[in-house]
Amino acid sequence: MGAIRDEIERRLRAAFAPTHLLVIDESDQHVGHAGHDGRGESHFAVEIDSPALRALGRLERQRAVNRELADLLGGRVHALRLKVG
Repeated sequence: MGAIRDEIERRLRAAFAPTHLLVIDESDQHVGHAGHDGRGESHFAVEIDSPALRALGRLERQRAVNRELADLLGGRVHALRLKVG
């Protein structure tokens, strides 16, 4: 597990107290694509189930997660796929 993956998990646990959280590094599936610079940890999928997020609409969920990860999304993380249960 990488440092960025661990940081994503730490932040989402602290912000949303999820009952389920899975952070998957999908970077190796994007070799040669935009945003993949060879260092890895650039493309992630997040599955999260949290009462705090379930109370929000789809767009608001994405915005809430993006706020928690804003500095990562503006830097190393090129793509984030989100599934809220």
